[in-house]
Amino acid sequence: MQEFLRYEQDGAVVTLTMNQPEVRNALTGNTAVDEFVAACERITADQSVRVVILTGADPVFSAGGNVKAMARYFEEDMDPAAIRHEYRTGIQRLALAVFDLEVPVIAAVNGAAIGAGNDLACMCDIRIASEKASFAESFVKLGIVPGDGGAWLLPRAVGMSKAAEMAFTGDRLSAGEALECGLVSRVVPHGELLPAAGELAGRLACNPGQALRMAKRLLREGQTSTYASLLETSAAFQSVAHKSEQHREAVTAFVEKRKPVFKDA
Repeated sequence: MQEFLRYEQDGAVVTLTMNQPEVRNALTGNTAVDEFVAACERITADQSVRVVILTGADPVFSAGGNVKAMARYFEEDMDPAAIRHEYRTGIQRLALAVFDLEVPVIAAVNGAAIGAGNDLACMCDIRIASEKASFAESFVKLGIVPGDGGAWLLPRAVGMSKAAEMAFTGDRLSAGEALECGLVSRVVPHGELLPAAGELAGRLACNPGQALRMAKRLLREGQTSTYASLLETSAAFQSVAHKSEQHREAVTAFVEKRKPVFKDA
């Protein structure tokens, strides 16, 4: 079986492509979890990386869990404790690795993002969609619940009411409907998806990598911390930023009326 995740780097931008379209880029029943975790560790360790684009090999983004493989949960002698352990050491490792990436992640959703595939898109910071994309929080239709953190992720993407509607019905949203509820920020023609993602990544990547990483961490912290706590963290991060060579270069370039040249440590 071919590797699940294709890793490509062009300057400061890494593109991760889920590359098993024959199984609809399923995230279970294969090596997807280990490959995602390894890729995220590689990105975090490489200070030259400033932006990640995550997409899927056509025609789907990701169908989430491998439904055919789920039969073993009721056919095999697996007790609930064993299943819980499998989730914690399986798909939840992927969820934490992607969500905790230090650099901005753009989901370029090229096709169906179903179940855990929808939640994977929600783990990213920015979502843009092909006109062929669709989205569904479809766990309930299989008699299960989001085991990958979707109940935490989805309300933060679309609000509690819309998240509840999606989770309780399992209905699929078109790309246009996803745009209307804020699940994605842009819908583009299918052939323009990766160029659009690349153009957006370029606008992010021209900024200093250290500032991007700290800005993302503040956005993440802001989802769960108090305002006062976030202000304290912001002050600490800002003290680091002000003493950085990247800040010095930005201010110097502004004064000298030239384009800054940022070097990542």
